[in-house]
Amino acid sequence: MPAQILIIEDNPANMALMVYLLNAFGYGAHSATDGEKGWEAAQQEAFDLILCDVHLPKRDGYEIVRLLKSNPKLQTIPVIAVTALAMVGDREKMLEAGFDSYIGKPIEPTTFVSQIEEFLPPELRTRRLPEGHSAPGTDSASAATVPRELKGATILVVDDTPVNRELIRSTLEPFGCSLLFAENVQQGLQRAQNDRFDLILCDLHMPNEDGFSFIRRLRTNPRLADIPFMFLTASSGRDNDPDEALTLGAARFLRRPIDPQVLVDHIKACLQESDEGEAPPRSD
Repeated sequence: MPAQILIIEDNPANMALMVYLLNAFGYGAHSATDGEKGWEAAQQEAFDLILCDVHLPKRDGYEIVRLLKSNPKLQTIPVIAVTALAMVGDREKMLEAGFDSYIGKPIEPTTFVSQIEEFLPPELRTRRLPEGHSAPGTDSASAATVPRELKGATILVVDDTPVNRELIRSTLEPFGCSLLFAENVQQGLQRAQNDRFDLILCDLHMPNEDGFSFIRRLRTNPRLADIPFMFLTASSGRDNDPDEALTLGAARFLRRPIDPQVLVDHIKACLQESDEGEAPPRSD
């Protein structure tokens, strides 16, 4: 069973990013939005790791770590401070208070998971990268491990959610991809008309016009109709969304959360199919 991780964080954007990253790598992410809820959750469920902000409503991080480390049943759980505190002496103060480590904000998606995995025993780690590949964003990623089909590829990402855009950036840029972003269909069309892309990666649910509208409009333009198109969207939606996407000409219909390496593999395959003149529709 993968590690179960409690996140105590009152900032919705930070919480969403950490939950997304942990889920993408197969970990169980549990959330508490204030110190009181975090302390209650820690007593009620068994966690392998706790990520805790310092400045929290009701109980701050210092009180939570003191309570955890003074409880015989909970004191062995690693507790990592995730905070924007960056003054001289803050790190030492947190370690003296009982935190096992410290991760600064803003969170760096390319290194976050590898940072927290240092505090998990090997049997609870869920790294599922195929042999011969390095995790995106790690120092070991070298030219020898970058998939040839990805290096130098230019990808247009159309997504209205900043967290999603950041996760895609941190996943693909280390592999040598060049990314341009659009926050809605209109921006995506402008980008597509002004630049040449090897692939378009698009969310489905966006304000005003959705991803289906985007691909329909692309396919009516002879100059843009042949650009490989992939959907990456949340798991919620209609059961027939994948079938409609493939009918409209999408090469893939992928659902979040998704393991970063799985996303990389699908994009690599899609680009290779395009180069070979093959585009068998698939959904996952």
